[in-house]
Amino acid sequence: EWPDPYDPGRNSAIQVLGSPSEVGGRLGTLARAGMERWRDRLALVTGASGGVGAAVARALVQQGLKVVGCARTVGNIEELAAECKSAGYPGTLIPYRCDLSNEEDILSMFSAVRSQHSGVDICINNAGLARPDTLLSGSTSGWKDMFNVNVLGLSICTREAYQSMKERKVDDGHIININSMSGHQVPPQSVAHFYSATKYAVTALTEGLRQELREAQTHIRATCISPGVVETQFAFKLHDKDPEKAAATYEHMKCLKPEDVAKAVIYVLSTPPHVQIGDIQMRPTE
Repeated sequence: EWPDPYDPGRNSAIQVLGSPSEVGGRLGTLARAGMERWRDRLALVTGASGGVGAAVARALVQQGLKVVGCARTVGNIEELAAECKSAGYPGTLIPYRCDLSNEEDILSMFSAVRSQHSGVDICINNAGLARPDTLLSGSTSGWKDMFNVNVLGLSICTREAYQSMKERKVDDGHIININSMSGHQVPPQSVAHFYSATKYAVTALTEGLRQELREAQTHIRATCISPGVVETQFAFKLHDKDPEKAAATYEHMKCLKPEDVAKAVIYVLSTPPHVQIGDIQMRPTE
């Protein structure tokens, strides 16, 4: 208990909680307790073949969840599933091939989840892509690729996840959008401007989702997690014709790691059901 210095009937001496490691240990215990209610429930993680998606999928399996990890290619997810199994994690990772730019693929995936695992309790919209198409000279096809995955794919998954929860009367589900700091400020690189526009859309979509969930009188929560530069293969895909420039993205500072974002996801999910974390913005300190 914290003492009340304004209560004369109580000791006003400062009581120290403990060392930083003790405090951290207690916070870790609280997080584990908060994650207990998710054990054996199902989370969908899009873009789980690498980077942030793979780190999030692994973290959830470590917490005892059933995780459907989807991507266009599932070889990496299958390897991760085998790693999780051999490590003895209490959860399960289920690889699923899905093209997030194709609505039929998404609907087919949700149908399979419904028939094989009843439905989705947590939806983590992580899949996203960038093309080096500027506003003044970019290709329409590049713009469409980004919009289809980053905005429409995310929105379709959100809608289907909500419907899955609603039809099973799940009132404590969670939808987490992995956004970007580019969804809060426009970067000064022309190749990232259209990508940034799609991420601004994610910021608006997450707040709109929160409002609609409240209007629906449900306790399903919505959260936006916006990391800055994370050390993944993202820059190499954006600058696919200039690997040196891509590598330089991660060399001038100590970047975030995918595991840092995964820890943020676990924190968000571990909060009590009456607490809704609306937005987390996280950057490399440098």
